[in-house]
Amino acid sequence: MSSIKLINIGFGNVVSANRIIAIVSPESAPIKRLIQEAKDNGNSVDATCGRRTRAVIITDSEHIILSALQPETIANRIEIKDNIISEDTDEE
Repeated sequence: MSSIKLINIGFGNVVSANRIIAIVSPESAPIKRLIQEAKDNGNSVDATCGRRTRAVIITDSEHIILSALQPETIANRIEIKDNIISEDTDEE
């Protein structure tokens, strides 16, 4: 049975880890265009709480989520969550 894994992306905001395709830096021109297109189409979620965007989360539903956390921080939280779930599964 697949459980929903929620990852904290900062300021009390969470996203389903199962829906994440990529976590990238917002610095490159193609990513900036992707963000602008998502904003224009209504497919963006700004979870920065007014802070600088440091990570862009791309989901399988083509939504773009902006986070104030570094991409590495979010990726580490996903890995830690996976390790905890794996350990729980092994004990059963």
